[in-house]
Amino acid sequence: MGRRRDAIVAAARDIATERGMAALSVRAVAARAGVGASTLRHYFPTQRELYDAVTEAAFDDRLGDLRIRDHGVPASDRLVECLRQFVTPADGLERWAATVAAVAGPDATPERRSRWTSAVRRAHERVRGWLDVLAEEGSLRDGDPARQARQLLLGIDGAALWLLTSDAADRDRETDEILRDLAATVLR
Repeated sequence: MGRRRDAIVAAARDIATERGMAALSVRAVAARAGVGASTLRHYFPTQRELYDAVTEAAFDDRLGDLRIRDHGVPASDRLVECLRQFVTPADGLERWAATVAAVAGPDATPERRSRWTSAVRRAHERVRGWLDVLAEEGSLRDGDPARQARQLLLGIDGAALWLLTSDAADRDRETDEILRDLAATVLR
């Protein structure tokens, strides 16, 4: 049962990579996965669930836990390392800006907003997981980790915009400075 679901997600990811998320039709994904449409709908009753699964898989590939559990490294270094994945490489910032424009601009559609919502949800889950690790070891400030994760993600969005428009000579140093400031808001 898990293999078939995995095959459907892999097929959907391939289609999304080749032609964009808008190309994720039941017929196209089912054909690529070698299953019937009813089988696809068994695993993914709604289009939203399919989008969420594709988004989760993409995030899982792109956003690793890195050294978040390595207690030999200071908590701030571990959190900054994890957060850095959101703002590097530089072309990722440009893709982020294009996505924001597609979601919030005049040509935005409910479908695009739905896909963005899936991505934001998964990013929040990932950051929340990192914060849970830090909370278990006593490195996190008191407060609600879900709100702290949201705060970090809002800061990441602001950092992305700043870095896109910055003319700093040393972009790596500036990125590190911004991320350390963000991490300091949630760490003891």
